[in-house]
Amino acid sequence: MANKFHEIAFTESVKKAQEQYGSRRHYAKFENGTDSNNVLSANEIEFINSQNQFYMATVNEAGHPYIQFRGGDYGFLKVLDEKTLGFADFRGNLQYISVGNLSKNNKVALILLDYPSKTRLKILAEAEIKNAKDDPELIEKLKVEGYKAKIERAMIFHVEAFDWNCPQHIPQRFTVEQIEKLNAPIYEHIEKLEKEIEQLKKQIKNESIRDTGIWN
Repeated sequence: MANKFHEIAFTESVKKAQEQYGSRRHYAKFENGTDSNNVLSANEIEFINSQNQFYMATVNEAGHPYIQFRGGDYGFLKVLDEKTLGFADFRGNLQYISVGNLSKNNKVALILLDYPSKTRLKILAEAEIKNAKDDPELIEKLKVEGYKAKIERAMIFHVEAFDWNCPQHIPQRFTVEQIEKLNAPIYEHIEKLEKEIEQLKKQIKNESIRDTGIWN
């Protein structure tokens, strides 16, 4: 089965590099047959919905790449259907580098990284920008509940292909929120022990007072 991600990413120069370093024969096996890796399955959708950050690459007219970090609440990058993603683009530092780049070249690469599980999903897509005032219904779908920043536009990604990476070389990191969640049973156990200790202290004190015959 052909791999759509490889078809797009493996240009002639990439294939020459693979030949040089000995991996071309392996990847050539995936170049014939029906395309795969171009429609999001339940596995990709679940992963995307569980993320609160991603990196987006665009290219300007001079060929310089630009990588932008995007973060928000979990699931702020929304799956509109099995071929379409989108998020509400809020007002930021007013540089508009990604927006400007996309006006000339709408190709993007997205990288979603889940550091605790050392999992990485790469997505190649074509971006479409819609001003907030032009499509209020779409903006409503992309809203992040409780987030009050001004939405300037909708950023839509039409997925062309995706690929999962192996966990090798991905550092394992945890946020404070994730650590607190993982440690919640320990915190609860400590709280329980502290209460038991306080009760024992009171019991010992009362017994000591009773044994000495001193009562307030």
